[in-house]
Amino acid sequence: MCSKHFLQLFAVIAIPFLASCGSSVEVLSKNDIKSGKSITPKVEKHTVATPSATLLTQASTKPKDKHSMPIYKFGERQRIVRTTAYTCSEDDHIIYGSKNATGTNLRYSDKVRSAAADWSFYPVGTVFRIKGMNQLFVVDDYGSALTGTGTIDLYKPCTEYMNQWGRRNVEISVVQWGSFKRSAEILKGRTGYSHCRQMLSNIERQMAGSENVAKN
Repeated sequence: MCSKHFLQLFAVIAIPFLASCGSSVEVLSKNDIKSGKSITPKVEKHTVATPSATLLTQASTKPKDKHSMPIYKFGERQRIVRTTAYTCSEDDHIIYGSKNATGTNLRYSDKVRSAAADWSFYPVGTVFRIKGMNQLFVVDDYGSALTGTGTIDLYKPCTEYMNQWGRRNVEISVVQWGSFKRSAEILKGRTGYSHCRQMLSNIERQMAGSENVAKN
């Protein structure tokens, strides 16, 4: 096969796969390849503000999860939260591609970004802000490592962005609570997984005698 036809075939097969994990992937032109240009990881630009002293003091008096982070009562909007990051090319997410746990596409834009959490802590559809950042984050995903903790995993479109974020304790403000009812409906079809059973059990316990959707 001549080099021209090989490059055309590579573009048809590889580029859609790479693009499925986010728009930050740089695709080299044929001229760039001939000139020996390499791909330089881009740097994610964000500013995260230091949590307020008052909130830090309040957090010190609360019960803690396994990461020694405060456990808040449902409905408390201002929180100190442990955050991590993930991307769709990781081994434990690659089978799902660019889809989240609700079956829609993971989001990463200047306005809205996807996040994963234990849905019994942050029900699906919960919207929050991180102090110092302009974007809104929406909980539309979950992960087995998050179950039983208040940790929130932020979606990143590439490995470079994921590694740059690392692990950070941040102040968040819940703008709108999601729905326990919708969370339970989704999880009832996935009880073959222990983390889904655990989230569902916790959600059903919280739903008992209360409204399915938190008041805003």
